Amino acid sequence: MKIDNNFIQLISHKDTLNKEQFKILGLDYPSDENWKNQALHKEVSKNDMNLLMLLKGDLSQKAQEQIIKNYHMVLEFNNIKPKSVYELPKEKTEEKVQINEDEEHIRIYCDGACSGNPGNAGSGLAIYSNKRNPVLLYGAYEEEGTNNIAELNALHQALVIARQTSSENIISIFSDSKYAIDCITTWAYSWKKNGWSKKGGEIKNLELIIEAHTLYEKLKDKIEINHVKGHAGVEGNELADRMAVYTIKAKNKNFAFYSYNKVEEVLGMSSY
Repeated sequence: MKIDNNFIQLISHKDTLNKEQFKILGLDYPSDENWKNQALHKEVSKNDMNLLMLLKGDLSQKAQEQIIKNYHMVLEFNNIKPKSVYELPKEKTEEKVQINEDEEHIRIYCDGACSGNPGNAGSGLAIYSNKRNPVLLYGAYEEEGTNNIAELNALHQALVIARQTSSENIISIFSDSKYAIDCITTWAYSWKKNGWSKKGGEIKNLELIIEAHTLYEKLKDKIEINHVKGHAGVEGNELADRMAVYTIKAKNKNFAFYSYNKVEEVLGMSSY
């Protein structure tokens, strides 16, 4: 996958990167003024792109190293060997491991939750890859959010993940929100045709809808978005729900990995 200007802007903090981000990109640290041009069009793996995003921010060296260890712990827990040029610190491993994951079938369940409407809101995802344990994500906390924006945030993040995935197979995305699905896959076309306006009033959450629809347009040949009935015992949907509710407690705006031992433990967490 190639680095572009949008991705550079996404992973940058105050127009620069930290030491481990430069290391992943194979650039010198401290950097020179030309680092963006040097990073542009570099080929990096899906896992390295994930790491570059997770490492965003003015983080101490210790914090950067801990994020890397945590990420590789998640991969190891799910029996995923990263297709990456990035090496863990030598005390962890000295091997560069690679695997071709193009044949995998990726399923992404996304859900939103809101305590009050409006109220504290959060989003969650459960990402399945063949028979491996699902990777769980929680984030997009909103102090004064709604059910709809929580669902849109979750679906948007699912699209972001689909964009980062190098699988050649169709990626299946599941949401229990017909509103979020229709906003992005159906209604957006007429709104866009009318200059992003509609008869009868404003389009709520318009900025997020435009961003998600733009992603959908780029990805629609490699993804399918399906509606799934909520709270009907579908494991992926239930896990995404628990992560959305957990976000409201954790109050984290950025998405983070949730560590667990057994799926049953997560299913036993509180749900609205």
